[in-house]
Amino acid sequence: MNRPIRILLADDQEMVRHGFRLVLDSQPDMQVVAEAADGVAAVDQARHLRPDVVVADIRMPRRDGLEVTRLLAGPEASDPIKVIVVTTFDLDDYVHTALRNGACGFLLKRSGPTLLVEAVRAAVAGDTLISPSITVRLLRHLTAPAAADSAAEREPAEPLTDRENEITARVAQGLSNAEIGADLFITVGTVKTHVANIQRKLGVRNRVEIAAWAWETGRAGR
Repeated sequence: MNRPIRILLADDQEMVRHGFRLVLDSQPDMQVVAEAADGVAAVDQARHLRPDVVVADIRMPRRDGLEVTRLLAGPEASDPIKVIVVTTFDLDDYVHTALRNGACGFLLKRSGPTLLVEAVRAAVAGDTLISPSITVRLLRHLTAPAAADSAAEREPAEPLTDRENEITARVAQGLSNAEIGADLFITVGTVKTHVANIQRKLGVRNRVEIAAWAWETGRAGR
């Protein structure tokens, strides 16, 4: 997009909002357009301002970040807004619920500014970024290798190529496009093309769903 990415920050701690604003506003392609100190205000402002991305804490007064995510980005949202959930608490239940509610990113606050910026850009690009420290553990817990009969039902109508299978396994291990490219000696652009083709063949929306499919069907091993 030609204009800056418009961001709404939702966190009940003013110092956290201030810190995030400093990081995001320092990027030439980003602009924080509003802040909210509770979940009700976050939803109201998001629906009014229509930011490109909402960065929402989980533990907030009046309405928590998981409910904010469901209302703004969930299956029942009539005009979804991209939501990145951030939290201090590394709890699988939080991650699971946030993703099921439509979050396009899940970050720990200790992940640092670089990952926050990457998550916003990934969200706008239609991708999903999860703190690497929890990605593989999360998917192992959320999914299990399918039984033979049900695994057959999960096979894509158009089979994955050998290269696509290699990339699928690495996505499931939590590798970024750059890491996959370095591992397989191909360019990042080539990785992106393969990931897009994998998403099309599997009928999924993002990397998280590719990884979930890989774990469910026993394709996550390298």
